Parts: sequence; structure tokens; C-alpha cells
Amino acid sequence: MPRSVLITGASSGIGEALAREYARRGWQLALVARRHALLESLAAELSASGAARVLVLELDLLDTDAIAPCLEQADRELDGLDLVIANAGVAESFSAGEGQITRMQRMIGVNLTGACATIDAAVAIFRRRAHAGQVVGITSMARYRGLPRLGVYSATKAGLHRYLQATRMETARAGIRVTELAPGYIDTPMNRDIPSRPFVVSAERAARDMVELIERGVAQAAVPRWPWTLMGRLMQILPAAILQRLT
Repeated sequence: MPRSVLITGASSGIGEALAREYARRGWQLALVARRHALLESLAAELSASGAARVLVLELDLLDTDAIAPCLEQADRELDGLDLVIANAGVAESFSAGEGQITRMQRMIGVNLTGACATIDAAVAIFRRRAHAGQVVGITSMARYRGLPRLGVYSATKAGLHRYLQATRMETARAGIRVTELAPGYIDTPMNRDIPSRPFVVSAERAARDMVELIERGVAQAAVPRWPWTLMGRLMQILPAAILQRLT
């Protein structure tokens, strides 16, 4: 039987690219996002191209009560999930002192609370069966350092990084693999209005790299590994004045 993967935020960007890559590799897919019409269109395309099976599930991660039932449904309908990728995220740019509390709450709700709730639901599913699975959290290079006008976004990704670390230790004896992938600049609608995107790669290239890292069961990795592994280390030690000029 083909293996099964659930991907949140699958209607565009990295999530869509991951869906295409897993479909190409013959996996069953559970595609999860708010924009149902986009998911249906993608599912029809992937099914026509020979994907094993594609399940579409509409979900807003701000509705945390709906997250676990959504994963349970996918687990039932696909005869067992093997992999859950908490990919959905939003990025908005604003500075402290601008009073953007509503936007702040939305980013925290999707990127941190929603992602943690997705991982929590996946772990609950994997714990109750002998065949343990794998959970993947998509963070960002912004988790290494708070960046100007991206303070809340950086905080959500740093928080998810810490949650994944703790989950990895908590589930090690259960055989559940926990992977964190921190992308650099990937060409997606989320960042196309940024004037400078150093070392940018296509979403397709990033998805191939991510799937290979996931299949190797790495604990954490930058994507692409070069040059972003080095950049992540530099971001932690560069003086603030230099980092501010670079960003």
C-alpha cells in the first residue's frame, strides 16, 4: 500500500510544491488548507497525473478545535497516516509600536498555536499504534534571530523550533521521528514582494530537497543546506548593526 502524507498549507507555495513532489513519488495525499477551491483544483490535477489518492480537507488553523478531528479523518480515510507536515504559515511585516495586535494574533495563531496543535494531533495518532510515524515542522531561517519588522514572525518560528525540540525528546522512545526544516528564501507568493532575496531557489527545488531530508529522518536542517546552514550560524553571532544593514 502507498504511504500517506498530510500537508497543511497545501494550497500554494511550499505546501503545494511538497504535494506535487509526494504525488510524483506515488504517495497518498491529504491536502489541508483554508482555500478549498484551490485544493480541489490541485487535487484534480494531481489525480489526473496519476497520484495514488488525494484527499482534500478544508481547515483554518485558527480553529484549533477542528485540527485533531481533521487529522483523525485523514488517518481513517487513508488507512493510516505515515507522515504529517505542519507547513502552513503566514508572514506579515510591521514594527513594534504600530499597534498591529490583530495581525500579531493571527500570525501567532497560525504559525505557532496552529502548528503545535497539528503536531500534537499527529503525535497522538502515532502513539496509539505500533507503526510509528514522522512529524515535520517547517520553521524558517528567521528562527535564528529576531529580524527588523519581522519580530512576531521570528518569534513564532523560534517558538515552533523549541516545541519541536521538546517533542523530539518526548517521543524518542515511541519511535516517532521529529524533523524540523528551516527554509531560506524560497520563491513563493509569500516573499515575492521582497526587493532582495539572496540565494533564492524555486519551490520545486526546495520541495525535492525537503523530501530527501525527511526521508533520511534528519532532526533538523536548513533548506537548501548550502549556504543556509552557514547563514544560520552567522545570523546568531553577527552584531545587530551589521545584521540590520543586511536585512
